[in-house]
Amino acid sequence: MELNEILKSVIDQDRAHVVICDLNHTIIYMNPAAIAKYAKHGGEALLGKSLLNCHNEESRRMIERVLAYFAASENHNMVHTFYNSKENRDVYMVALRNSKKELIGYYEKHEFRTKDETPLYDFKD
Repeated sequence: MELNEILKSVIDQDRAHVVICDLNHTIIYMNPAAIAKYAKHGGEALLGKSLLNCHNEESRRMIERVLAYFAASENHNMVHTFYNSKENRDVYMVALRNSKKELIGYYEKHEFRTKDETPLYDFKD
């Protein structure tokens, strides 16, 4: 089994939505949670489109600013960008780098703060 297949499976199983973009802001991957979350905006049809088209002017400016920060140093890899009080989650932009530590893209990471009330070891049929 290839590592790429394993990593894709990890992202696909995540309940948080994951949208991965290249350096031109083109959406190159969305996990199933992201496709469902953004269904009213096009869902899977957003693949190949610019992430910037989904944001207002201020957000676009901040995305460009974060990307410049990532490009400035291989040690610049995560920026807290938003807190959603309604869903009690923090949002981060995360740099994606190749094996030479060159910036190749970015993704948005969501961390939910609400306690998961699912019963432990709840095996569903």
